[in-house]
Amino acid sequence: MIFFRSSNLSREDYFITTKVWNTEQGYDKTLKAFENSLKRLKLDYIDLYLVHWPKIEPFFETWKALERLYDKGLIRAIGVSNFEAHHLDRLMTKANVLPAVDQLETHPYFPNHLLHRYLEELDIVHQAWSPLGRGAALKEPALKKIGKKYGKTPAQVILRWHIQNDISIIPKSEKPDRIRENADIYDFELSREEMLIIQKLNRGERVSHAPDVVYVRTEPEEF
Repeated sequence: MIFFRSSNLSREDYFITTKVWNTEQGYDKTLKAFENSLKRLKLDYIDLYLVHWPKIEPFFETWKALERLYDKGLIRAIGVSNFEAHHLDRLMTKANVLPAVDQLETHPYFPNHLLHRYLEELDIVHQAWSPLGRGAALKEPALKKIGKKYGKTPAQVILRWHIQNDISIIPKSEKPDRIRENADIYDFELSREEMLIIQKLNRGERVSHAPDVVYVRTEPEEF
């Protein structure tokens, strides 16, 4: 946030997303957590506010709080993170507003194809956290070969694969050169054959925990 405040950008020029963690879920606690986030960020509104994990106990109360903040204009869009199809089915039994986004672990070793198709049916954006699988797939010979063809790195090939699968991506880096590299993926296009090669890297392997077991955790996990 220091960068934005010291720049000439207006508030409308950047998009801020934050989340409510498990220990802050529940109607009143979520409202309080959101208020604290606004104060820390020194903002008047948040562009996207997410439920970090599908915690069982205050499931509907948390979402009700998000809907209230959305109706008041304090949040531009509300969504979820790590929600599987059955979590969304349950949420929709009482929700007045459907999630705009479902932020999921998605990468070549865990492409989440079935859930992606389900989200498409609901018109919910599939957003990939850890789109590079924490770097696990970067040494794959197939990705290096494809990258060499286009003069791109394996990371750029993976990010392009996400884009062509209609998946939103949030690659994480603190290094300016890596951030620029991650953004330089719009001047080439993978062929159908190359997309299939990457699809075949699927191992069904997560780099984090399955959503149904995370609600018992008490400390946030960095991605």
